[in-house]
Amino acid sequence: MTLSIWRFSHLMLALVSSLFIVLASITGTILAFEPISNQLESYQINEDTTLATTIESLTNSYDEIITISTDENDFVIASVITNEGDSETFYINPETGEKLGELIEKSPLFKFTTNLHRSLFLKSTGRFIVGLVSFFLILMAITGLVLIAKRQGGIRRFFSKIVNENFEQYYHVELGRWFLIPVIIVALTGVYLSLEKFSLLPESNITHTYPEDVSEDIDKIPFSDFEVFKATPISEVENLEFPFSDDVEDYFFITLKDKELLVNQISGEIVSEQRYPLVHMLSQWSLFLHTGQGTILWSIVLALVGVVLLFFIYSGFAMTLKRRKSAVKIKNKFKKEEAEYIILVGSETGSTFRFATLFYKALLAEGKKAYITELNQYTTYHKAKELIIFTATYGEGDAPINATKFEKLLRTIQNSKLNYSVVGFGSLLYPEYCKYAEEVDELLNAHPNFNQKLELVKINNQSFEAFKNWVLQWNTVSNQNLIITQPTEKLNSKYARTFKVVKRTELNIDDTFLLQLRPLKKIKFQSGDLLAFKPNEDEAAREYSIAKVEGDILLSIKKHEKGLCSTYFSTLNTADTITATISENKEFHLPAKTKDVILIANGTGIAPFLGMINDNKKQKNIHLFWGGRTKTSLKLYAGLLEEAKKQDKLNQLQTAFSQEQAEKIYVQDLLIQNKEFIAKHFQQNGVVMICGAIAMQSRVLEVLNNITTEQLNKPLSTFESNGQIKMDCY
Repeated sequence: MTLSIWRFSHLMLALVSSLFIVLASITGTILAFEPISNQLESYQINEDTTLATTIESLTNSYDEIITISTDENDFVIASVITNEGDSETFYINPETGEKLGELIEKSPLFKFTTNLHRSLFLKSTGRFIVGLVSFFLILMAITGLVLIAKRQGGIRRFFSKIVNENFEQYYHVELGRWFLIPVIIVALTGVYLSLEKFSLLPESNITHTYPEDVSEDIDKIPFSDFEVFKATPISEVENLEFPFSDDVEDYFFITLKDKELLVNQISGEIVSEQRYPLVHMLSQWSLFLHTGQGTILWSIVLALVGVVLLFFIYSGFAMTLKRRKSAVKIKNKFKKEEAEYIILVGSETGSTFRFATLFYKALLAEGKKAYITELNQYTTYHKAKELIIFTATYGEGDAPINATKFEKLLRTIQNSKLNYSVVGFGSLLYPEYCKYAEEVDELLNAHPNFNQKLELVKINNQSFEAFKNWVLQWNTVSNQNLIITQPTEKLNSKYARTFKVVKRTELNIDDTFLLQLRPLKKIKFQSGDLLAFKPNEDEAAREYSIAKVEGDILLSIKKHEKGLCSTYFSTLNTADTITATISENKEFHLPAKTKDVILIANGTGIAPFLGMINDNKKQKNIHLFWGGRTKTSLKLYAGLLEEAKKQDKLNQLQTAFSQEQAEKIYVQDLLIQNKEFIAKHFQQNGVVMICGAIAMQSRVLEVLNNITTEQLNKPLSTFESNGQIKMDCY
């Protein structure tokens, strides 16, 4: 419920103020270029030049000096009477007094944009609206901060790695993290300047006390010898007014960044010094931070803030529409009172519903009476025999938005004895991986009217293969034959490429073979990228992890009895061609900046690692842990691995064979045997890469978590967040 309040508040603030934020962002971005263009003018000053030097230079060049000032760009302006008796105001070189150029006039574009930005051409009403929208923007930043913290699993994980679900979501969060402070600064200063405009801030006027008796018997000192002028850099001066007359009671009036001074024009003595109150200083800083005047760097930041705010509006509404579109409109074929199978779903974004719906449709296809709904709709089911729960986890183990009432409902609503199964969806990047699914499983397990049919299964990153494996388990226990078909995805013909078969090995004892492909046209790819192939248009594309060996693609493929792709590939001959696409898999490339890498694989998962080892020209310390069925299984890769060891591209190879001896040994057992080495590897910022079957991945991660917890007193998620674990499992 708390989460929905924050999200609802964030959305409502965006809806109310989006139009004005768009206008403010566009105009703010344009205005950010004004100080940049001004700063490119050649009027910059030497900040170490003193006020005394400037006065002396001007005195030698002009008949009379009226004022010396610096503008918002820190350019020095002099208002003088020339030797010809003309009154002029222009930019000067403060060291030499030389005229540099005429004052910069605000361009019509910036004048128009400034008025639109400040008041929307609505005068005071517009000023009020702009100030109010700035306040809303502060609230949006705060609610956004809370939502990111909840999503990332706590404020301490604020800058941990983000799970990339889609373009809008990823960059909404990523940019939100990096631009949070600049956005708050822009919004706060906007509010402050609006309050100042409406005189809602305390008065900041200061009053000088003039001496009552001024002695005229004082030795006159040249202005350039005044100690106050010699001690004051010109960069600290906002304005200096020269005395109107030679009368001793007529003073220099100096406005500095932080105070005002009255200086005796005869002796150079400071007769009054008044510091600005905090309100005045805040006004100065607000104006600087909101406009970026005088600095190119901050102006660029402000321009980026404007662009980022526009993206926030777009991505925020895109995510909302996508969430509403993906929100499943449940149309049940059977009523809940007559259904035997009840499917309850906990989903934050709607993605978990996709899997639940596939299962629901498979039940209907087998003639079963099934009913699907949200966890918050849990109620009494009169004819139900089984409860299947699919649920995601939000943030620090919280319930998804449509599952917040489930625990309370479970306590108050009674059902007859039911079998149950729980499937958790989440990401291993988060420390509370599938925690809510664990809580639901514990709640049902402790309830007298529920009997666990299958142990809790966790699915990482919405893996369809892992989901299909769970369905197979459910089929076995239920004596059913549900068929789950992966939704077909059309390959983008724009990126389709033709590849020629260079080599194909014979099937080994495990029905596994190597297929070497050569692109007919030059194409960029790396080991770890994915090759997608469809045997026909009606089937889902099958992706294979690529090894790059001497410019060719090397695939390790296991032929499955009913596998369309693997069967097709096993019949290819040299010089045959296929059409496929290659997609970049950035998250599974050999890390460039890391010296030590551990590679963990089983079966055909070794494929991308063969390419990475072959490409190890920088002599990284690579350690390969591989699991297969028998020693004969390794012969398929032995030549490549032996050559790599000879060339010092592979430091060590450790193998586990599950069918070679009475006691089965798996790749995770090798990790347990080398736990001190693994712990030290993590501690020294080494990277672990895992490729192979989902089942292997789960067991390996469990072992790694035990090692880091016991040896380093840190959960595995700590190292996942640091980018020290890369996975590509199927």
